[in-house]
Amino acid sequence: MAEPFKNLINAQVMREVGHHLRRTWPAFDQRRFERLAITGLDGLEFKARAAHLCAALEATLPQDFHASADILQSSLKAVPPPSPLHDPDKELGQLTSDDTGLAGWALWAFGEYVARRGMGTPARALEALHAITQRFTAEFAIRPFLIQHPELTLATLSRWLDDPSAHVRRLVSEGSRPRLPWGQRLQALVQDPSPTLPLLHRLQDDPSEYVRRSVANHLNDIAKDHPDLLVTWLNTHLPDAPDTRRRLLRHASRSLIKSAHVEVLSAWGLGQAFEGDIKVTVDKRRVAVGEALTIQVTLLARGQAPQALELDYRVHHLKANGETSPKTFKGKRLTLQPGEKLVWQKVHALKPVSTRRYYPGPHALDIQVNGAVHGLTPFLLLS
Repeated sequence: MAEPFKNLINAQVMREVGHHLRRTWPAFDQRRFERLAITGLDGLEFKARAAHLCAALEATLPQDFHASADILQSSLKAVPPPSPLHDPDKELGQLTSDDTGLAGWALWAFGEYVARRGMGTPARALEALHAITQRFTAEFAIRPFLIQHPELTLATLSRWLDDPSAHVRRLVSEGSRPRLPWGQRLQALVQDPSPTLPLLHRLQDDPSEYVRRSVANHLNDIAKDHPDLLVTWLNTHLPDAPDTRRRLLRHASRSLIKSAHVEVLSAWGLGQAFEGDIKVTVDKRRVAVGEALTIQVTLLARGQAPQALELDYRVHHLKANGETSPKTFKGKRLTLQPGEKLVWQKVHALKPVSTRRYYPGPHALDIQVNGAVHGLTPFLLLS
């Protein structure tokens, strides 16, 4: 059985933090810190463990934020200077503490400490987050500063666009995402994302895929509330785009493609209805929760020209009130030549997950081909 995710912040991590803070600041009460940080830790879940560590830091670091920020930064792991061959993605699994200092999941609590204690001195706090994000991430910690000090924080993010560290450049996009998972929602940017658009424009052709992927997710966030803005972005930045930008924009379009947004589909050449025959079958009409359903889609092209197709499938889940609600799942992108036949199969697991509750009863599935729905197929879900 896999180790629980919460154990990434454990008693040994607390001892490492204590060791490096004492190394940096000899007056640090390491024994008291470790007692506070470890006591009660086992009963906490992941985010609560980070908050628990933060509380121990608040109880043992100097009250003066400039002094405590200096101590925290001095305790961080040494990082090599960025180079063109540097791959931040490969480095993520290596962000662990060593003899030179701290890195990795413990720094979630460092970021929280900065957000709690540094709000009165935001420029110094942002400087600390700049250092922390190069050893973990500060995408959660920077969000309160965007809410309480938006002008200063956005100006700082603009300066970081040219930072040599891809971790810092990624923070510009990831930290300002309106709907960052696990992060505080930036409601002002949900309502009006225009302040971050110049940042995304600069970063969409960043040399690091690690940064570009964040830009794609940020644009996808915006598209959920402002689909017309993404349409305008595609019309402006997709023509003659290099391959790296095309991949970014495709990823940014994923939610609106799945929801069959006509203008987004058209921007990707997927606006035309499929000319041909479609057949949808399932391997069984009665399936129990925990089992899987095999879906088979047969397409026969009858048009006179090649057809670019976006094939997704939807499962109509039964809700507690007896109604059904469709959820779209990613299928396949393909191009069919005139007269070509394609048989595509997908095994769809009906295993319980934390984000969905299954209710036994009548369900159905269908497919979307370039946004058009075909082949509604009922099945019965058993408990």
